[in-house]
Parts: sequence; C-alpha cells; structure tokens
Amino acid sequence: MNETIIKNICNELNIKEYQVKNTLNLLGEGATIPFIARYRKEATGALDENEINRINEVYTYQVNLLKRKEDVIRLIDEKGLLTDELKTSILNAEKLVDVEDLYRPFKEKKKTKATEAIKLGLEPLAKEIFRENRDILEVAKKFVNDKVPTIDFALEQACFIVAESISDNASFRKYIRIYLYKNGILKSSMKKNAQDETKTYEIYYNYEIKVPWVKPHQLLALNRGEKEGILKVDIASSIEQVETFLERKLIHKNNPDTTKLLKLSISDALKRLILPSVEREIRADLTEKAEEQAIKNFGINLHNLLMQPPIKSKTVLGFDPAFRTGCKLAVISPTGTLLHIDVIFPHEPKNDFETSKKKVLDLINKYNIDIIAIGNGTASRESEAFVAKVIKEAKKEVSYIIVNEAGASVYSASKLAQEEFPDLHVEERSAVSIARRLIDPLSELVKIDPKSIGVGMYQHDVTPKKLDSELEFVVSTAVNQVGVNVNTASRELLSYISGLNKKMIDKLLDYKERVGSILSRSELSKVFSAKVYEQAIGFLRIPEGTNILDKTSIHPESYSIAQELLKKYNLTEEDIGTPKIKEALKDIDIEKVSKELNTDIYTLEDITKSLILPLRDPRDELDAPILKSDILTLDDLRVGMELEGTVRNVIDFGAFIDIGLKNDALVHISEITDKYIKHPSEILSVGEIVKCYVLNIDKDKKRVSLTLKHQ
Repeated sequence: MNETIIKNICNELNIKEYQVKNTLNLLGEGATIPFIARYRKEATGALDENEINRINEVYTYQVNLLKRKEDVIRLIDEKGLLTDELKTSILNAEKLVDVEDLYRPFKEKKKTKATEAIKLGLEPLAKEIFRENRDILEVAKKFVNDKVPTIDFALEQACFIVAESISDNASFRKYIRIYLYKNGILKSSMKKNAQDETKTYEIYYNYEIKVPWVKPHQLLALNRGEKEGILKVDIASSIEQVETFLERKLIHKNNPDTTKLLKLSISDALKRLILPSVEREIRADLTEKAEEQAIKNFGINLHNLLMQPPIKSKTVLGFDPAFRTGCKLAVISPTGTLLHIDVIFPHEPKNDFETSKKKVLDLINKYNIDIIAIGNGTASRESEAFVAKVIKEAKKEVSYIIVNEAGASVYSASKLAQEEFPDLHVEERSAVSIARRLIDPLSELVKIDPKSIGVGMYQHDVTPKKLDSELEFVVSTAVNQVGVNVNTASRELLSYISGLNKKMIDKLLDYKERVGSILSRSELSKVFSAKVYEQAIGFLRIPEGTNILDKTSIHPESYSIAQELLKKYNLTEEDIGTPKIKEALKDIDIEKVSKELNTDIYTLEDITKSLILPLRDPRDELDAPILKSDILTLDDLRVGMELEGTVRNVIDFGAFIDIGLKNDALVHISEITDKYIKHPSEILSVGEIVKCYVLNIDKDKKRVSLTLKHQ
C-alpha cells in the first residue's frame, strides 16, 4: 500500500489515514462495500457506502496514475534522456494530463511537418533560431542542397521544428490550458442547412458563455446538438496575451531576423498545434465533469426513487391506461401476488363507460381493493377522471394514485416478465408492474434497466460504462440498506445482495426448492462458503424464522452480544420489538456498555436499534405517497394557490413536481429557496412530498411553474 497515495486520498477526501488504510485492507480481503459500511464501522470510523466507494475510486485512479508515471520514466530513461529534474517533475505531477505533457517531447512522432523537416537535416538550424543567432541567414545558406533548394525554404521548414518544440513544452501547454479555462468563450451556432424541426436547440443557435461558467446540462446539450449535426461548437479566445507570454519566454535578443522567425513559429504553434489540441482537452475535461455531475444526479434520484416507502397491507388494482386497446387491470394482493386480470374500454373509440364502471366496482367489492394505481402514460388523465367518478360510487373507501410507469413496458416485454407471467400479454404484465411499484417499489424497480426509469437528465449522452457502474452501485446500496426476505426475494433482488453471485444465488434457490422455507440463517452456512456467508447473511432476513434475531439486521457474529445486552437489562427474546425493550434501552450509556460487553459503540448502537425495531426499514422514515380521491385541472389553479406535490425528477436547473396535472410542474432552482444552492438536490429529493405554490400558469402550453417560497 503506497503511503504517498494514502496521504493524497486523505487530503482529497478530508478523512483520517486509519480510515483509508482499514477500508482498503477490507476491500483487499474481499469485503463488499455494503458489508463494510454496515458491519465494520469500528474499522472505518462509520464511513458510509458513498465514502467507501469514493476511497476505492480515488485509490484506483492514483494507482493507475503512479503506474503511468513509472512507465513514462522508464520510456524516457530507455532513450537516455531522463534527468533528475524531469523525473522529479513527473513524480510530482498530480494529474494524468500533466504527466502526458511532460512525456510529449519524447514520444515517437507520427509524420508531421516537423518530422519531415528533421529528415531534411534542419534540426541544427532550428536550434540556431532558438539561440537567436545573429547570422541566421548565413547559417541557413549551409543547409541549402538538392532537397532544400533555398534559404527561405530552409528557414520555413526549420520553423516547423521550432513550432513543434514550442507545442511540446509542458509549462507552455499548462499555462495556455489554464488561460483558456479562465478566459475562453464556449460558442455555438447553427450549422448551415441543419434541420431542427422541434427547435430543441433553439437557445444554442447563437450562444456563447465563458468556459468556467458553463453548467453541466448546458455542456451536454451542446455536445448532443453537435453530435446530431445541428450545432457547431468551439472555444474562442483572444490569444494576444498568450502570444505575449510565449514571446517573453522565447525572445531575448534584439535580432530582427530571428525575432521574426520566432514570432512566426509561435503563431504557427498556437494556431496549428496547441490551441486545437488544448481545446479538445478542455472539451473532454468539461464533458467528463458534466458526465460526473449527470451520473451523480441520476444516482441520487434513482436511490431516492428506490427507497420510496412501500404501501403495506393494501390490495391494489393496477390500471394501465390506453384508448383503442382498452385499459388493462391487474388485482394484486398485499404480498404482490396476482389475483385477477381484466380489461375495460371506458374511453374512445368504444366509450363503454357503464360496463367499465360496473366491472371496476365489482372488482373493488370482490377483492376489497384499497388503492387504484394508474400508470402515467397515454390516456392517464382520462383514466384518472374515470376512476375519480367510479370510486365515488364504491361501497368502501378507495383512493387512487398516479404511478410513474417509466420502464414498465421494457420490463413487460423482457424475458424475465415472460418467465414470471407466461400466460399474460405485454400490456397485462405492465398493469401488474404498475401495481407492484406501489406495493414495493424497490422489489419491482430492480427488474428494470435503471436507465429506463426516467429520473435523470442526459443519461443517454454519458459514457455507458460509467453510468452502468454508478447505477449498479446505487441499486446495490439501496437493496442492502433495506435487506431482503430470503424466502420471498426474487433472483433480481438477490443479485444485488452483498457477496452473492450467480453461482451462489443458484445454490440458494436450489436449496429453497428442496426445503421449502428457510427457517434460520444458520441453515445457509451449509449453502454458502464461509466468506460469502459472512458478507451476505446480515442482509438476508427471515421474518418467520425460528430465531427472532434472524429477522433483524444484526449480523450472526454479534448475536452473543445482543443476548448479553438482553440479559444485562433483564430482557428476553420475547421482549424484542415491544414497548418494554424500548423503555429499557432508551437511555443506555453506549460508551460504557460497549466496554462492558467488549464491543464497539457502532455495533452496539446498531444492535440496540434492531432490538427496539427488529423489522426496521429505512424506507418507513420517508414520506408516504399522496393518495387522491378527485382530480385537479388547470382551470382549478390560481396564482399563489398552495398545493401539495411529489417530486418526480431533480435536475440541474430545478425539479419537476407532480401536483396532479397531466404534466409535472417545474420549480426553477431560483424558486426553491432564498438561500444560495449549487444544485436542487441540496434541498429536494425524488419522492419527497413538498408544499408548493403556483407561480405561473400557461394554459396555451399547458405548463405550470411553481415556487417553494412561502407566498
């Protein structure tokens, strides 16, 4: 473990050395991030999943950077050109781009104007230009031959060597890169004869912004417009200051001949070699940062969506809206079991309102339906109007909710859905998925490619590998934070559990098929290897098992501590989850008791929480979805009206909030709070219930703007 890298990570992430070392040691031993975050808090100082993941990422980058430094030093040394000063500069470089700048002069060049001039034997002449030789014209005469016909040709070719040498200078490139970052202007214009029928990129037809001011979503939009052949994008700047800088560095004598040649070389180096190259580097760097922001934002939104609280103990009617093909209905039990499938035609072209109404009322009565979950796709608001009328005639109280069905069609047509419901049509499976998203969002959404869920921005414009890696981490974090019932969890849910791979999941499912229900965690020690058991078992719960501790998040390695704690306070396993244990442990001195039980404070804190709430689910602490019984229209709204809404998507410039209309309303970042914030995610999260006020109503475009500031 490289000590320099460790110190760099500590400085970058502002954490202690022992936290980094212990985390890397655990990762090196094969521990998973969820396991370390939950069960090794004493080793890491209670770092969370994101911090542990970041340590891993930074360490990997630093190791790769060090390897590149060593390779560059070796390659230069093999040429016999390595100096102590150069070696020190390479080892002290903090970024890969700085290492590559230092290596540039020593790289094997492809065919360039300079390499061709060198072949003509003009490198000594170039060196004389650099030396500002007063007799440069006389010196140039010596190079005239069959291949170099004139003095002017000799000097022109030698200047190509000078220009490339200037371009290869690491300190020059660094200065110019920093200068462009600070002073460059990112410009875009519409390409000649380009077609943008929907005017998607209208604001970028004649657009410019200083490079340091460009926002991630703007950069990704410009990139997309450029990729689609609609926009021309480049970085412009006034280069007089750069030219002056280079002239000051290179011109030291009052020699008209060499001064002229050096100025020509500087201009050529800038326009032909340095600026195009540095512009590409800056665009690539800006894109990388924009991608990081977009991916991070997508990950935050996805995590919050996955962690939406489930609707427990309710029978749900999934309602997949449509016109011509009819609305598909799926009755789902509180445990997610499909009870009934049907179809109705309340909308055009059939408009069979009465038959449709009777069928829905019959289903409500027969299955004691509590909630109707309506997909937000085609015919959603027409279906909402239908449901709102029908439930008024129901003999029991029934609510409804609009469910984001993004990705439901992807799941419905998937091999997984076909295996789960081989006798159902695609639309019928979609109705099942819509209902199950309400009953248990996490269990249902893990079946869908995260990119299809629709809570990000520009997710199709970022590097797929980076996005997939982040989203897999996010889903894994969410699944392990909640834990799963080992007897009911799907293969998809199990695939995200700490330590489990396909082979282990196959063994687990085969074992379940043989024995029926798993009754204790200890049974699984026969199924898994010791390492897999250690990593996975704490996240596999058995609510109806023979050992009450098996339904908690307490790891079996800590069962003895839990039992000692119960004994210390004269409690039994029957007291777990009761008011008695809550009262007994509410004022526990964690530090004192942890020493008495020979454990650490983090483990004891977690044990205490689990004994008080054995089926503790972090999702239960979040806002429950808003259930409705009547519709809201644009005509019902007034500027300043107070509403309650659900945050559906958080993006760079604001958030979209479902207030019950067909289209989600936008709250701009400037209307979220009076305080300065860099990103809306500092205040808002997907699924959050917020109080908001109508700011503006555009009936022509059917758009509503909101503010969260009290009116």
